[in-house]
Amino acid sequence: MTQVKAKDLRGLSGQELLHKKTVLEKELFDLRQKKVTGQLDKPHQFKLARRQIAQINTLEHETAVKKEK
Repeated sequence: MTQVKAKDLRGLSGQELLHKKTVLEKELFDLRQKKVTGQLDKPHQFKLARRQIAQINTLEHETAVKKEK
């Protein structure tokens, strides 16, 4: 997983953002499972996944605020 810039995420549609968010949440769940079983090779993946989910949540909030105006 690589770090995705916010400007790249802004180019995605709402459905694509939702799909990407669910994929990242599943990946975060899998990382937690690997950590518990001792199979985790790259612990920095937690930070990347959480950060990308937060970016997507922020973009969703921004679009919701724009629609209200």
